[in-house]
Amino acid sequence: MFAGKSWEEWIRQYAQSHQNPVNRICHTIGIPLIAVSILLFIASPFVRNLWQVALLLFVVGWIFQFVGHWFEGKPPEFLRDWRFLFVGLRWWAAKIRGRA
Repeated sequence: MFAGKSWEEWIRQYAQSHQNPVNRICHTIGIPLIAVSILLFIASPFVRNLWQVALLLFVVGWIFQFVGHWFEGKPPEFLRDWRFLFVGLRWWAAKIRGRA
């Protein structure tokens, strides 16, 4: 599924297309919003109206992503390769730990 690349290689390639400081900040905010929204969608059948919060976080998270790419001047990597949808959260975790 990951074309024989290590996570480090995927994260390195992802980081290369996320060099603009505004884009990096937007992704630092947007990626966790999207991740939390997915968890909330999963929990939403058990909590009344939780899906609305999840939807809001999901949309706002993606707005941050696309605004960041506007500043970067490059399209999101997942438009070239869908597997980058799985790399963003790993990049975020590496960035938080000071490794990306």
